[in-house]
Amino acid sequence: MAVTLPKNFSEVKRHLQEPLIRNSFFIMASSLAAAGFGFFFWMIAARLYSQAEVGVATALMSSMGLLILISRLGLDQSVIRFFPSRDKNGVLGTAIIVPTAVALGAGLIFIAAVEVISPELAVVRTVAPLYLAFLGAYSVTWVLEGAFNALRKSEHYFTLNLLYGSRILFLIPLVFLGAMGIFSAFGLSFVLGLALALVLLARCSIRPTPGIDRVFLREAWQFSAGAYIAGMLISAPNMIIPIMVLHVLGAESTASYYITYAIVSILFMIPYAFTTSLFVEGSHGGEMKRSVLRTLASMFALLIPAIIGLSLFGEQILNLIGKDYVEGVALLQVLALSALFVSVCQTFISIAKVRSDIKSLILLSGFVSVALLGLGYTLMHRFGLIGMGYAWLGTYAAGTLLVGLILKRKGWM
Repeated sequence: MAVTLPKNFSEVKRHLQEPLIRNSFFIMASSLAAAGFGFFFWMIAARLYSQAEVGVATALMSSMGLLILISRLGLDQSVIRFFPSRDKNGVLGTAIIVPTAVALGAGLIFIAAVEVISPELAVVRTVAPLYLAFLGAYSVTWVLEGAFNALRKSEHYFTLNLLYGSRILFLIPLVFLGAMGIFSAFGLSFVLGLALALVLLARCSIRPTPGIDRVFLREAWQFSAGAYIAGMLISAPNMIIPIMVLHVLGAESTASYYITYAIVSILFMIPYAFTTSLFVEGSHGGEMKRSVLRTLASMFALLIPAIIGLSLFGEQILNLIGKDYVEGVALLQVLALSALFVSVCQTFISIAKVRSDIKSLILLSGFVSVALLGLGYTLMHRFGLIGMGYAWLGTYAAGTLLVGLILKRKGWM
């Protein structure tokens, strides 16, 4: 099936109004807004608060993020997958209650055992109710963000991300609280986001049922569990690699990797946005072959010039951050090139979710996780920091070949 490019303004306008493309751009804009606000948030925090206060606040926020990640159980993915075919209020109510209960339970355990887990964060015991309130708000808004995408209302997701930028404004009046001022600014943005999300949901005629839909939970459990495992496998390298670089190459190389990856991650927002939208459209029964081709064409149309631009001006960008980071330009170029293969693998993950092919989903995710960590560790010993870039490129190139083999065997495309 051929995919033609728009030839005039009216065709461009019609192209951008299609749900697949329109939602992709709103999701991408949301990611860019989050990244931009995050940059200014930490820049201002670093000027208003001491380094020690920033360190404690960062650890508190990271602990909350980890609890949220662990507690999802894949139900945030099930919201997208089953919204079109089941009672939306029941699905959303279940997807809110179960993960949030798990998150709050895990939060209580963390608070009780903080002196064993991380004695430096013992301050969390003095603000336990506040910590749990922010954790609950964070958990619920996470699910509601996915619900807006599932409803093809990604503009509301974008609006929420704009509101989260309000955390920057809270930094100034809360400076007298020290580390808890930064943490409170972070948490209050989710409280405001939750209030706005409920209003926007009501406008979409969605009101989450205050109970658990056991039938839905039982039917969706296999998919949720598979999506949860696959998501953890894909996310694990991002958490482990900085520690691995520190162990193999030292602190300076770790800083160089972190900064370089942060820049290249802007490219990774493109496949994330388009493949999330593809998952939504496929779950609504859209014609998959046409949607996949349009997704790939749109991603490559944005990625190729972005990769070329980043490769050409990467040295200047790194120099703006600091002269010590310029040596990471080769790593930046290799990581940028890998974005093409990342986009193919992410596209397949969305296809597998739509097809509910949990085995293929876990197979690819597991392969990427193991290969990236194994190759990265091996190649860093041989080539230094650029070895981690070779690992990214090699892993996702091999993953693309694996995708082709699976698609051919299953006859999906």
